[in-house]
Formats: sequence, C-alpha cells, structure tokens
Amino acid sequence: GWSVCLGFWVPTGLLAGLGDTETQQTTLHPLVGRVFVHTLDHETFLHLPEHVAVPPTVPVTYHAHLQGHPDLPRWLRYTQRSPHHPGFLYGTPTPEDRGQQVIEVIAYNRDSFDTTRQKLLLLIEDPEGPPLPYQAEFLVRSHDVEEVLPSSPASRFLTASAGLWEPGELQLLNITSALDRGGRVPLPIEGRKEGVYIKVGSASPFSSCLKMVASPDSHARCAQGQPPLLSCYDTLAPHFRVDWCNVSLVDKSVPEPADQVPTPGDGILEHDLSCSPTKATARDFLTDALVTLLVPLLVALLLTLLLAYVMCCRREGRLKRDLATSDIQMVHHCTIRGNTEELRQMAASREVPRPLSTLPMFNVRTGERLPPQVDSAQVPLILDQH
Repeated sequence: GWSVCLGFWVPTGLLAGLGDTETQQTTLHPLVGRVFVHTLDHETFLHLPEHVAVPPTVPVTYHAHLQGHPDLPRWLRYTQRSPHHPGFLYGTPTPEDRGQQVIEVIAYNRDSFDTTRQKLLLLIEDPEGPPLPYQAEFLVRSHDVEEVLPSSPASRFLTASAGLWEPGELQLLNITSALDRGGRVPLPIEGRKEGVYIKVGSASPFSSCLKMVASPDSHARCAQGQPPLLSCYDTLAPHFRVDWCNVSLVDKSVPEPADQVPTPGDGILEHDLSCSPTKATARDFLTDALVTLLVPLLVALLLTLLLAYVMCCRREGRLKRDLATSDIQMVHHCTIRGNTEELRQMAASREVPRPLSTLPMFNVRTGERLPPQVDSAQVPLILDQH
C-alpha cells in the first residue's frame, strides 16, 4: 500500500529553509509480500506558515538509514531524481523482516544548509486476505521508477493489467528499477527511459493470453527478432509500453516438493570388504633419484666445457692479428700515431703569454691593465666605464 508522509508544520516565520526542530516520528504499516512506497515531500520537512506555499525552487536532498546502522535494510530502497523532486522509500518486505524497524531520514536544504530529522516507525505485518500464488512480472520501457511509485500511476497500471487476467483482485507485489537488474543508463535523448519491473499478483489463474506470451515458442520468436505471441488486446497501451519479450510468470499454487533432509549418522563407516583400499606395490626410487640429479649435472658440465673452449681456445692473439693485417695499413696506423705523439709534446713545451682575463684588475670592456706602481688596495673593485 501507499502512505503519505504526515508531519506537523511549526510556524517559524517566512523561511525557505529547514528548521532545527525536534525529531518528528511517523508510524507506517508495511505488509509482507506487498510493495511499500513512502513519499518524502518537501512540504513535510519545510516549516512554513499555513498560508505560505512551498517555493518550488528550494533544493532538498534526503539521506535515510536504519537506526543504528549506516544503510537501509536489504528490502528497502531510496531514490530521488533531483533535489527539486520528492524522494521515495520503496520495497517489498519479506517474512524475515517481520517486526518493527526504525528508519531515520535526514533532509538537507542545499540553499541554506539547514537540516531536519524525521523517524519512520515501520510495523511490518502479514497481509490479510487470501494468498496470491499467481504472479506476473512486466518490464515497462516507457517509465522510470520514480514515475510509477506514486499511487496514481500504480493504480492505473493495475486497472489496465486486469484486462490480461482472469477476473479477480490484483495486487502490486514489487517495483524494481531496470538499473538494479542489470539495465543500462539510457542516452540523454527525449523519450528514452530507464525502465521499471512491476510484479503483479492475484489469486485467480493466468489467462491464456499471458500463458501464450510466456511460452517457449514466444521466447523463441523474440530471440529471432520477431514479435511475441500476443493473442489478446494490449490493454496497457498507450500509457505503458511493455516489453512482452520480458514477461515472466510464477505459479506458486502447486507446492514445491520438500527437499529430503539427510539423516546424520555416527560418523563411523561400516566395515565393507568390497570398499577396502587396494595395497600399493613396492617401488624402487633409486633410479628416479639418479636420473633427477645426474642429468642436470651432466648438462651443466657440457655447457661449462663448451664455454671454456670458446673463451680460451678460440683466441687469435696479437701476432696472428698483425700478420693478417696488410703492410700499408700498418704503416698508415703507425704514422698517425707518431704524428699525434709529436704534436702532444710540442704543445706541452711551448711558451705563450697568460690570458689577459687571468691578470689582476683586468678591464673586460677596454682590455687595459693597471700599471704596476699603482697601489691595488686603493683601486675600486669596479672601475668606471667610460
């Protein structure tokens, strides 16, 4: 069922922010196996006078978690399209979740950075009425999950899907975004939606139309790119564009056979001669050990001898190298080497005046030197440049 978040407005003046007031608490009653949707409206968290409407431009985001835990329980999800849209808490509780749970919701005003807190007391109970063993799940391509969570679109979907079913009461069992089931984020093109899975249950059997759509022949046609076998009128169109190739039916009217529970024994196997282990024959491992050790050693020794022969016995020597070289090349080499040595000796014995830059008080700009009789202590470090 759906519930509307009820709060108490506290007049605190003309404010567009969130008030730091006492924590509000709202009691809700989710049902096991039924979809639960709770809307987080800005009007509930914005404290304005009664005659003042909520500004539509106030951005508010929410953070919800189970009391004493950092995240929501496993059956509950939170979604919000943008800070200017309401948030939704939705999901389907399981029998293991039966009992009491407290959800804390914190609202953030993105303009004034004010916060307010609200507690949701969830009393999860069993639903009344007969069970719903016949369940069908549809993939609606034309909507996002936020568009079917409000009560009006969901009621419209139930009314439209009643034409595909045998007469009987229908109930919404679960609503899941296609992104949570492995779907891809659509391109930002007008008309592209994320998609949503909607599960409907009823106490009445499936119609022949639904059975034909979910038959193996229909799935085979979908795999080949052909339209599925739909023998009845599509009552969900044009408001809901259903992917009929992704319709799944679950029939829980026939109880599943209980799994046989193994009987625990005493842990001791009975004596059986036919299952006794065979005796292993004796085996001599000396040959295997010698092969394992000697073969690598012999290979290493052969490689060492080959390397020693290449390094020591294949050297040509200087004499053989000189004999293999022509006389003209040897004379040319000796002449160059002798001339080089002669030039080095001449360069070491020549006398040249010292460079002017190494003399004291040398003027780099004019190239002049100070006379020797001038007292160098009276000469400034930097001469005047004329």
